[in-house]
Amino acid sequence: MTVENVLPANFGYAIFTYIYSFVMLSYLGLKVGAARKKYKIKYPSMYSDNEPVFNCIQRAHQNTLEVYPQWLVFQTIAALEYPLVASVLGVIWVTSRFSYAWGYYTGDPVKRMRGAYGYIGLLGVILLSISVALKLLGVL
Repeated sequence: MTVENVLPANFGYAIFTYIYSFVMLSYLGLKVGAARKKYKIKYPSMYSDNEPVFNCIQRAHQNTLEVYPQWLVFQTIAALEYPLVASVLGVIWVTSRFSYAWGYYTGDPVKRMRGAYGYIGLLGVILLSISVALKLLGVL
């Protein structure tokens, strides 16, 4: 049995969405590393008492990591039944994390809300996952 026989035909779009999310996480992580060097924040310190911009850069990455596992689960469940729609919603969520981070990187935490449109993607895959669950239970 091959993977092509198990996964939906358009699941390749979901795989590319996962790759895009890996690029996003790598970018955010590299920005934290560069900020550590710039602001001289040594490990294991997570935050700085003196450099609020570093804290904003760190929080952009940390907040993304805090929601990423849940997004992966819902993205995968949704993509198994609705691969194309889930992928579009996933791209919206991943792209919003760049917007969120770039707003946060300004040092003004309010500007992180530039990425608020990502809730469309996150809530969308959650709703699609609920639909999959209801179908499996025979409710839909």
